[in-house]
Amino acid sequence: MAVATSVEDYLATLPEGSRAALEQLRKSIMAAAPEATEGISYGMPAFKDHGRMLVYYAAFKHHYSLFPASKEVIEALREELRPYEVGKGTIRFRMDQPVPTALVQKIVKARIAENATRGRR
Repeated sequence: MAVATSVEDYLATLPEGSRAALEQLRKSIMAAAPEATEGISYGMPAFKDHGRMLVYYAAFKHHYSLFPASKEVIEALREELRPYEVGKGTIRFRMDQPVPTALVQKIVKARIAENATRGRR
């Protein structure tokens, strides 16, 4: 399978259920980070904020994942993430459950704040 060169290309390759979940996840990220730019990084859709990586996301067979690119944010929100499968750098959401919009937006805003403390590029 060819690597997607745009978010639209990536989404177009997904089955309907996966595509719908990722489109909702994408909208949640955009709402929390309206100035962020979107693209493909490491073969996944990703957002950058003022030149710094913000989050990645991707679809898999039975789940979709949000990659916050920050162990610190995952640790800070550990209690709120308890209902989800959390790995070292990923948060997995089951495909059969709705996108936890408020939580996603909280993660994105935490990443924006974290990036701001590190300075702009």
